[in-house]
Amino acid sequence: MKRFETPGNVTALEAASPVISCSPVNSYNEWDPLEEVIVGIADGARFPAWHVAVEAVLPPEKIDTVRVHAGKPFPNETIDGARRELDTLAGILEREGVTVRRPENRDNGQAFGAPGWTSAGFYQAMPRDVLLVVGEDLIECPMAWRSRYFEMLAYRPLLKNYFASGARWSAAPRPELPDAFFDNDWSEGDDGTDRRFVISEFEPTFDAADFIRCGRDLFVQKSHVTNRFGIDWLRRHLGSAFRIHEVKFDDDRPMHIDASLMPLAPGKLLINPERVRTIPLQFKDWEVRTAPPPPPRAQPLYLCSGWINMNVLTLDPQRVIVEEEDTPMAEAIAAWGFDVIRCPFRHFQSLGGSFHCATLDVRRRGRLESYF
Repeated sequence: MKRFETPGNVTALEAASPVISCSPVNSYNEWDPLEEVIVGIADGARFPAWHVAVEAVLPPEKIDTVRVHAGKPFPNETIDGARRELDTLAGILEREGVTVRRPENRDNGQAFGAPGWTSAGFYQAMPRDVLLVVGEDLIECPMAWRSRYFEMLAYRPLLKNYFASGARWSAAPRPELPDAFFDNDWSEGDDGTDRRFVISEFEPTFDAADFIRCGRDLFVQKSHVTNRFGIDWLRRHLGSAFRIHEVKFDDDRPMHIDASLMPLAPGKLLINPERVRTIPLQFKDWEVRTAPPPPPRAQPLYLCSGWINMNVLTLDPQRVIVEEEDTPMAEAIAAWGFDVIRCPFRHFQSLGGSFHCATLDVRRRGRLESYF
């Protein structure tokens, strides 16, 4: 194994060394050897119910399509293809010795609501969005999209089992999501004015996918689903053992950080060349490389840009899962010294995410370290 120094005098070998934990949940970063993971499901996936919070994050050219299909099921071809790809991913992970768990299927067409609003569901495809794992703590996220209000319930049977086995189980305050929480006059800030996010500071909200974990340091972007109130709540919840750093990117419609900034191993950071103009100061001693442009694709991307190709999954400091047809990314990752595992995932990407989104690393063989 190649040995190199990382900030804080921690070596990659030391950072990945086996540590016995009494909890079934143990994950502090994005790269320690993966032992257990939740993989999402595509069954019953629907377009999100139309709302200003959805419009604010969509690439402009996709708004009309999503508005027309809002609340309706994704095409059968997309669902069937995504189901096959998720099963293929689960099979790859199991062959690599990783324990795979899956959420329950839910009826996403069933109406629900809270005082002042009603909605229907979305999907159970992206566990990375709804749950944040920090060490032994499984944290339910207070999500800003009304269509995702009860999405967490599909994972509750798993959470109960993890809790019964010794894990911590936390939940941020459940939001009200009243009309007053949303700003219908949100703006990208591309006319020289400051960006106005579609969500206010009325109550804390955040998606877990707006956070990237690097041991004692977590990086977060304020976005159209994550507000400063939510960031402050998590900072206080985690306490002094962790440092949360807010970062900003050149993203007109920010939602989720893992298509902009992706650490692959201690000392190696992959960035989006269009969004990350200034490297966060903490990574000044790391080797930073830019992701290759996303390749052309046949399947539509309904909910995200082509930069979803950055959304790879690291199995350990040597192995990375990359989309099967994304040869530019596979070659770039391999040239960096990683072993690349290819997996078809184009239909799943049509749902709005990729490997990192589709998985939640419940247990990685490692310990809490400082890499900066």
